[in-house]
Amino acid sequence: MSKKAFATCRICFSDEKQLEIVLKALKPEVEKPVSMRSEASLGQNGDFLVLKVEASDSVALRATLNAYLRWINSILEVLGVVSSS
Repeated sequence: MSKKAFATCRICFSDEKQLEIVLKALKPEVEKPVSMRSEASLGQNGDFLVLKVEASDSVALRATLNAYLRWINSILEVLGVVSSS
């Protein structure tokens, strides 16, 4: 696949434990790409989660970014509910 579109998102976490949980939760998604038109990688740089997406076109890039950002948000919402109970 020829990569024509790419993006990098850095998301700051104040809680290192939450960052580790998000990375572990999304590991299966990174290992098996959502689509043949895009690839994603996740990493940690200090307090930041680093999401890198490469895609064959801007539509696939947007779809993949949206999927990962929604998953990250959902994980954080669940962690918030669990920690408040």
